[in-house]
Amino acid sequence: MNVEQTNLFKKAVKTLHTNQKTDLDKAVNTIINEPKIGQLKGGELSGIRVYKFKMVKQLTLLAYTFHEQTITLTLLALGTHENFYRDLKSHIKSK
Repeated sequence: MNVEQTNLFKKAVKTLHTNQKTDLDKAVNTIINEPKIGQLKGGELSGIRVYKFKMVKQLTLLAYTFHEQTITLTLLALGTHENFYRDLKSHIKSK
C-alpha cells in the first residue's frame, strides 16, 4: 500500500513527542490493515474518513482518504477535536 502525507499532516507530526508518535504509528497501522475503519464524512468533507484514537490519553482525530484503485492511503490531518473540522475544510478549499 502506498501511504502519502499532506503538508498539513506533516506539520502536525513534527510537533509530537516520541510517545505520541508511537500512538500515531499504531493508529496508522490500524488504518492500513483496515482502511474503512474511519467514519466516512459527508457534505464539504465528502470522501474523507476520520479515525478517532487515544494519543497519550487524549482523543485525537486523523483524517484520511483511501483510493482502492491505486491502493493509496493519504493522511490529511491530525489533531484534537477543537477546530479540527474547520481547519480541515479550510485546507481542502485552499487546494
